[in-house]
Amino acid sequence: MLLGTARVPAGENDWFVPLGAPPEAHKRHISSGESVGPLPGPPVVPMRVTERKRDPSPPNLIGKVIWGAEANYGGGGGKKMRIADWNLCPGDVQQLMKSASTLLGTTYGADSIPLASFDGDPAKTPVLFFSGVRAIKFSPHDQEILRSYVMRGGMIVADSIAGSPYFYDTFRAAMEQIFPEMQFRTIPTDHPIYHMIANVDKAGYSPNVNLDRPALEGMYFYSRVGVVLSKYGLGCGWDGHDVPLLPQAQYYQPTSAEKIGVNLIAYAIGYARLGREQAKPETFGALDEKRPSDEFVFAQIKHDGAWNAEAGGAARLLDQLRQNTALRVSLKRVPVQPGKDDLSGFTFLYLTGLDDFHWDAAAVAALKRFLEAGGTLLINNSLCLHTFDTAVRRELKKILPDNDLTPLDLACPLFSSVFKITDAAYTPAARALHSNLTAPRLEGVAIRGDVRVIYSPFDLEAGWQGMDHPLALAYEPDSALKLGVNIIMYAMTH
Repeated sequence: MLLGTARVPAGENDWFVPLGAPPEAHKRHISSGESVGPLPGPPVVPMRVTERKRDPSPPNLIGKVIWGAEANYGGGGGKKMRIADWNLCPGDVQQLMKSASTLLGTTYGADSIPLASFDGDPAKTPVLFFSGVRAIKFSPHDQEILRSYVMRGGMIVADSIAGSPYFYDTFRAAMEQIFPEMQFRTIPTDHPIYHMIANVDKAGYSPNVNLDRPALEGMYFYSRVGVVLSKYGLGCGWDGHDVPLLPQAQYYQPTSAEKIGVNLIAYAIGYARLGREQAKPETFGALDEKRPSDEFVFAQIKHDGAWNAEAGGAARLLDQLRQNTALRVSLKRVPVQPGKDDLSGFTFLYLTGLDDFHWDAAAVAALKRFLEAGGTLLINNSLCLHTFDTAVRRELKKILPDNDLTPLDLACPLFSSVFKITDAAYTPAARALHSNLTAPRLEGVAIRGDVRVIYSPFDLEAGWQGMDHPLALAYEPDSALKLGVNIIMYAMTH
């Protein structure tokens, strides 16, 4: 295939042009003074004795995936150049890694990877990066390796490098086919992914994009974003230039692209260990007709949002409950759908999420009956995101139109049902935004004198899970576990 200066028929090949040369000069860096503490990196393999005179290679962080076709660009008296679907801007990742290494104080490497020979180990390659403008397809082998990679803790980042709808639409459809149980969601601007190094509440774009905020889409795997897709080009911005050969291109301006890029790198590093930990299998319980009638069951509400935020958090809380109380406890979570499943056998329901959700009329009626019968609903805002907080308050109004969530006073028996709790420890990110945080902050709704709806605007379950969630506004593990034990004991005794 030869692409010359004449226009080819309208379609994806109109986008197939060189978008950048390999980097030659040094890269400017973000002028922001924002930073975070040291982040864990992939393990460095020790050198053999015979290699001690060499500088060790930096640990690999990104694999830029080789895909698609190659072609000659140019013709006539002009000089031809070879271009490839996967590498239209050859300097994008290299320049991004320079910026990230400077800001993080650690050097990381990148490599080019064909999926046919990729071993799928996220510990060796924490990030797979896809870039392109034309339609992308995956073989059954590719689909299998990509699914395994993300489910084991890897992170996929895809860049429609010039805002091409052909790459964006086909990549999005491919991920939905590979992960049919997931769905793409708009990542809200208060998500940690936009604040790991530089705060990106606003973003600059090419003139033909009518936006002023970042617009990444992602798939949640528990509380971690495991697949990130950018509809608007990032790579040319990482390389420090615009896209002159494509007047129809849609992309981030270099400063915004660079800030988003280094945030993505820091997020991948900071959440890599959590991703591998969450990949460990967790067995959900099933309703067992033979279970003891006095056994506590942790029933978790399924909804149309990202409802399953942590793996292992509830199990760790239930183990603490068993150790610190005489309560008979089942150590498995049971998922339930109000309006579809019978709630009459439960005294406790747990609701959490990372984004918007909605309850239909059947769910509203079922939850209203549950609360009127004396059940307790605990709601946890995973990562403390504004979108979920708004949804909680809106959906609760459907159930309890005459009641508002109000702060719970420390005199409430909930704070002394097992442990006497007068203060609480929060994560550094929470303390940085709320310097006066010293006491637990819970809100609730009382029904006939007892608190039947308990809402934690700060993340409890991240603390139950016990691993670092960088920039999450959450309770530290000890406080989270004590509050969780107290809440359940209060629910079971009131």
